[in-house]
Amino acid sequence: MYESVKQKLFRLKSNRLFEFAVISVIIVSALEIGAKTYDLPGITDRIMLTLDWFITLFFVFEISIRFIADHDKKNFFKNGWNVFDTLVVVVSLIPVNDSELALLARLVRIFRVLRMISIIPELRTLITSLLKALPQMGYVVLLMFIIFYIYAAVGSYLFAEINPFLWDNIATSMLTLFRVMTFEDWTDIQYETMEVYPWSWFYYMTFIFLTAFAFLNMVIGIVVNVMDKESRREAELLKQQLEEEQEPQPTIADLQREIKELKHILQKQIAKG
Repeated sequence: MYESVKQKLFRLKSNRLFEFAVISVIIVSALEIGAKTYDLPGITDRIMLTLDWFITLFFVFEISIRFIADHDKKNFFKNGWNVFDTLVVVVSLIPVNDSELALLARLVRIFRVLRMISIIPELRTLITSLLKALPQMGYVVLLMFIIFYIYAAVGSYLFAEINPFLWDNIATSMLTLFRVMTFEDWTDIQYETMEVYPWSWFYYMTFIFLTAFAFLNMVIGIVVNVMDKESRREAELLKQQLEEEQEPQPTIADLQREIKELKHILQKQIAKG
């Protein structure tokens, strides 16, 4: 009985229409959160409260289906996305009105929009790849910080008298260089220093080349490489899961072997009788 219900729930969880319904509810939840930021009339506010409870109960129903239909319940909560979804659903059960935890409940309801990531495999792969790429990007960030520090020190020594607001100390200079790297009116900064040091364009060109172009391409390369590995791993896991779920069908040779074994057992029983 339980296995039959489990198989039905697994088929429901894997159904495209059910996934579309979950995504639709998440979108409605996001729209509902946005609507609550406006001043709403009393009847609309009550409708929103009813809609909020419907969304919460739907998420409870959905996470329950996923848990029951999972083949390996012992490791269900070892998956970070399952833990995240469960926490969001559980905390969403806190009443948003007349409660000391109302603010927490409202904040957590905002994070329900992030459940879109755990539902859509492509988004889940993207986020997982970004997280796994962080250790490798750490060295790139460290090298970038060294470049920032050197250029900020040089800029502070050379340009502090030109514009103390932008180059007064190394911290301010690093903030100015971040503005240059993001191309936020960086030419105004360059032309201001070029009036005193005409060669200062070389300072900005080399900094932009190193940070905005070289390091950015390094980061993109690392992320793309990790995403490729993660996509392959996900494909292998999905293939393995499908193979485990499909029960092997007995062949004719297996049936013939079983018939021979039964015949042999019956002959022994007759001989003993």
